[in-house]
Amino acid sequence: MAKYNTILYYCYSTIAEGEQFAADHLKFCKGLGLTGRIIVADEGLNGTVSGTEEACKAYMEAVHADERFAKTEFKVDEVDTPSFVKMHVRYKSEIVHSGLRDPNMINPQIQTGKHLEPVDFMAMKDRDDVVILDVRSNYEHSLGKFKNAVTLDIENFRDFPAKINELAQYKDKKILTYCTGGIKCEKASALLLHEGFTDVYQLHGGIIKYGKEAGGKDFDGKCYVFDNRLSVDVNSVNPVVISTCFNCGTVTHKMINCANPECNEHFTQCDACGEKLDGCCSDACQSHPRKRVYDGTGYYVKVPQPVNVKKDKLELAE
Repeated sequence: MAKYNTILYYCYSTIAEGEQFAADHLKFCKGLGLTGRIIVADEGLNGTVSGTEEACKAYMEAVHADERFAKTEFKVDEVDTPSFVKMHVRYKSEIVHSGLRDPNMINPQIQTGKHLEPVDFMAMKDRDDVVILDVRSNYEHSLGKFKNAVTLDIENFRDFPAKINELAQYKDKKILTYCTGGIKCEKASALLLHEGFTDVYQLHGGIIKYGKEAGGKDFDGKCYVFDNRLSVDVNSVNPVVISTCFNCGTVTHKMINCANPECNEHFTQCDACGEKLDGCCSDACQSHPRKRVYDGTGYYVKVPQPVNVKKDKLELAE
């Protein structure tokens, strides 16, 4: 049986002609037989791709061969089947949507919090002068988080800047930020520094790397991931389940998307409620005319969108 890999990565590095790069990169990925989701922006790359070991190795070598991305770190998981069905490469304004688009104010290529390797993060996290800050969204930290972490009531990372004032009480502490793979912390830690926090750190490589290199100690629950696995195990030292079913309150680690595409809520649901509600969060969603077929996974393939490439003058004239 063929072995597959799923690789997670990001790189803040200026890309000229980002739209054209996205179109070319999509063709390249398809040529390797990869599936996945990649965001391209003028500020860099953010992606998760999946395929055979050989295809993923070829992809990583090609990315490293480009001097703009030579320092990219890849987090590699072995999987039984590819973690995506299709290949998407999209050009956007940011590689992670934060609303912090002014590089003169926030620029991860220039200033971020101090990067802590997993073993160093583990050594610091329980100190009295430290606050652990989860910069992820509600549905992510409800599934799993570090013990004693401060979490924020945010639906999306773009809501993070509006929550800075809530953190003012911790300005005299060392702030240790963390997220799934590290990308959100690059801008979150930079914003904290911009707002007057003086001792800011970030977990290098995020939760995923912490699980691989530090055994995931004291990370409670599972880690939400943005592919058809939906969640992965992190803690092999002292694991517990902290999430409960949205519908009945039963302890469960299963995260799904609501089968109603107009809702598409991310929530935890036990198998019994999933069967009863056809993977929906409510009776109203279950009766929605556009409800998708629930196969027990709660993962739904998105309809592919074409890469947005600027048309040249001849095309515009036609």
